[in-house]
Amino acid sequence: MLQFNRIPTAILVAVLMIVSACQTEVVNPNYQQEAKQADFVHRSMKQLTDVIVHDIFSPPVASRIYTYPSIAAYEVLRHDFPGYASLGGQLKDLGTLPAPAADSVYCYPLASVRAFLTTGKALIFSENQIEEFENEIYAEFTALQMPADVYRRSMTYGDQISAFILDWASKDKYHETRTYPKFTIVEDPASWKPTPPDYMDGIEPSWREIRPMVLDSAQQFTPAPPTAFSLDKKSRFYKEVMEVYDVVKNVDPEQVAIAEFWDCNPYVSHHKGHVMYATKKITPGGHWIGITQIATKKAGADIMKTLEAYTRVSISLFDGFISCWDEKYRSNLVRPETVINSYYDEDWQPVLQTPPFPEHTSGHSVISGASAVALTQLFGDDFTFVDSTEVEYGLPVREFNSFYHASDEAAISRLYGGIHYRPAIEYGVDQGRNVGKLIVERIKTSAGEKMGMREE
Repeated sequence: MLQFNRIPTAILVAVLMIVSACQTEVVNPNYQQEAKQADFVHRSMKQLTDVIVHDIFSPPVASRIYTYPSIAAYEVLRHDFPGYASLGGQLKDLGTLPAPAADSVYCYPLASVRAFLTTGKALIFSENQIEEFENEIYAEFTALQMPADVYRRSMTYGDQISAFILDWASKDKYHETRTYPKFTIVEDPASWKPTPPDYMDGIEPSWREIRPMVLDSAQQFTPAPPTAFSLDKKSRFYKEVMEVYDVVKNVDPEQVAIAEFWDCNPYVSHHKGHVMYATKKITPGGHWIGITQIATKKAGADIMKTLEAYTRVSISLFDGFISCWDEKYRSNLVRPETVINSYYDEDWQPVLQTPPFPEHTSGHSVISGASAVALTQLFGDDFTFVDSTEVEYGLPVREFNSFYHASDEAAISRLYGGIHYRPAIEYGVDQGRNVGKLIVERIKTSAGEKMGMREE
């Protein structure tokens, strides 16, 4: 047996170098091209969505979880695609990001996925689910047989960008708002009250404090206020209440299907006697992330265009929720279910379970409007698609002629579901589209981004 401790160091090093040289690394000459699979991005995003559903994040918080990983991944991958601009200097407080070494080779798709998953893992609870997926997807990148030093360098750069983005995220006031007091319920009949069956506290009453991505402030697109509360049968508010009441009383199967398709309530509780159980579903933002996947696949988008779409939609969701939640807790309007049960029909129930936050404006109307603007900008106004996002939750597909068509249906679904008055829907659509248009005007990613825009 060879005794290494008796061999001079110089000779040992020389022997090891010769042995290493004899073990020639097998490299796939096509690894760079084979790594540019949009499916790597789609699967990573789907894994993040699954964890968001599992961990039951609220719609506003979910939008935050989608946005920071998307930006991290975009900022890495753009180095492989000339013509795509950095978001540094375009988004609030986002400075110049670390650049890759000019004289080194990277596999940017690998680095991008690494940045996405590392960032996402820091924002959720069930880290083990992300880690299991990481083992799977990194094994696939390894199987592409890229040089070992390229693999290591790419992973390191992904971590570097992730750390930069997470440091930026840590300053958006999310952690501070975790310590703020709960929303205070007041006795005024016009003010929001917790609703059946769980009578939960109001969710995220301080979300207006979160730093926007593009908006000048949470108040930039403050919508018209809700109709003044009144029980007078001649009042406009009474008519709005009765519209919700009558729609639900006379709801037809198609309206029920629309309401259920766009429900997107992350936590719906069911009570049967002494038994209580809950079902988990995607958030409204998660539904539009699903539509983004469908659109990019139908359009045959490459990995960069795919990531651009996810990034622009997630930014629209992020700022849309900030704008909407600012109005919700300012107007603090009571939900239809509370008014109808208290004054008109104690047995009336909405089609959908009323979410635990004030009524005006409709969150789905706002973020659907903003997302439709983002996707129309990228893929055009007459982009038809089949939305299969809800199939895994037991619902059939629905077909749409455009992203605006889908967003309009998402908005009116809140009336069919019995959880919003009409002004919250109509004002919410306008509010969301204003947010979306501002993002289109201010944020530049790729060159041909004005396609598909239309005047409202």
